[in-house]
Amino acid sequence: MKETNIRLLQLLADGDWHALREALSRCDLPTLHALIEASPAEAQAILFRLSPHRAAEALFEGFAPPLRRRLLTALAAMAAAGDSPLEAFTPDELDEMPAEAVRLLPEYTAGLAPERRFLLAGYDSECVGRLLSHRYLTLPHDLSAGSAAERLRQTTAASRAELLCVTAPGCRLVGALRPDELLLADPAEPVASLCRPSAAPLHARDTLGEASARMVGQATTALPVTDASGALLGIVTADRLLKALREAGTEDFQKFGGAEELELSYTRTPLLSLVRKRAGWLVILFLSEMLTASAMGYFDDEIARAVVLALFVPLIISSGGNSGSQAASLIIRALALGELGIRQWWYILRKELLSGVLLGAILGCIGLVRIIVWQQFGLYDYGEYWGWIGASVAVSLLFIVLWGTVSGSMIPLLLKRIGLDPATASAPFVATLVDVTGLIIYFTVSAILLSGKLL
Repeated sequence: MKETNIRLLQLLADGDWHALREALSRCDLPTLHALIEASPAEAQAILFRLSPHRAAEALFEGFAPPLRRRLLTALAAMAAAGDSPLEAFTPDELDEMPAEAVRLLPEYTAGLAPERRFLLAGYDSECVGRLLSHRYLTLPHDLSAGSAAERLRQTTAASRAELLCVTAPGCRLVGALRPDELLLADPAEPVASLCRPSAAPLHARDTLGEASARMVGQATTALPVTDASGALLGIVTADRLLKALREAGTEDFQKFGGAEELELSYTRTPLLSLVRKRAGWLVILFLSEMLTASAMGYFDDEIARAVVLALFVPLIISSGGNSGSQAASLIIRALALGELGIRQWWYILRKELLSGVLLGAILGCIGLVRIIVWQQFGLYDYGEYWGWIGASVAVSLLFIVLWGTVSGSMIPLLLKRIGLDPATASAPFVATLVDVTGLIIYFTVSAILLSGKLL
């Protein structure tokens, strides 16, 4: 045990937080308990917060109230100062804080920015853990309906309670019911038997989309939320969820359009702030579009010998950009609603490959028919090799639309995989990428098909 303690304290002194977290996961409970109690306040907080969830839960339950207060105070102080070791982790890398600590946390973090408060608890900005409401009452599972109703009448907070949560020892959730269901029940019936089977709890790390789907599917306005071990954390109400979804939808929509999120409504945002929010992305996209000129410059000999190819450049690049934007919007929406995850990338790729081929074939046929009609009816003379030009446009559209759909569907997954917001795979970004690569595809296909003819 002594060697283990020395190793842990050395990692703590070195600030090697990932290695410390790994080492703590291999420690038994008595070792952790003794080490934390013997350490200074700040070290206690770090050791406690980086301990595995099950161990931290048992530790916190066994700590005396003064030590609990010391831990939470130290954690809140580190988060407020911005030098918390937790900053080295993403919320997904940290285990959740024990439920009892989460319930006490608001008393110590009232002045903290929401992001820092959520990081302390182990929740990211898109999970239901950040929407916890305390408009509920807990009832012991072995209480009768009559006794529970009497307790409800004597509780001043009962009028604000949207849900009654039935719990077992250790605040383990048994089930939930509405206040009216309790008042109408047989007084002799145990409250545990009154719990609605449909009121399955949410997990604190469920996404907003998953919570929305569950709430709609269960036709309810509130659901209990538990941690990884099934301990009750609070409830999520429909009004909070709708507000969060509206804010997330607004932010994603603005990002998807190639702009930063506006803190205020459009009408209340100052002109200079509006310009600043939009200018960054526009400059980045403008610089990216310069690659289009570079791509066309690379094929300037082909364009000089077959000027007719330049006529179809707007048609070609817009088709690729549109198909990419379509795919990106569908995948981002599916990710937000929890319909898809990163692990389903192969399913998405196969589906988009097939979609891309079919969509590309449709647009390619339309492009070919357009050239045939214009040539045959004398609306435009594409020259002796008009059929080969039509084939070049059709084949190019097939490959460019296919590339657009694959890029638009994979980029959001890639961004989510590396910890970025998929909404930043905005339509302009995807369109710019496909514009540049689409030109290369178009002129390469034309060079192959028209070699020895126009070129």
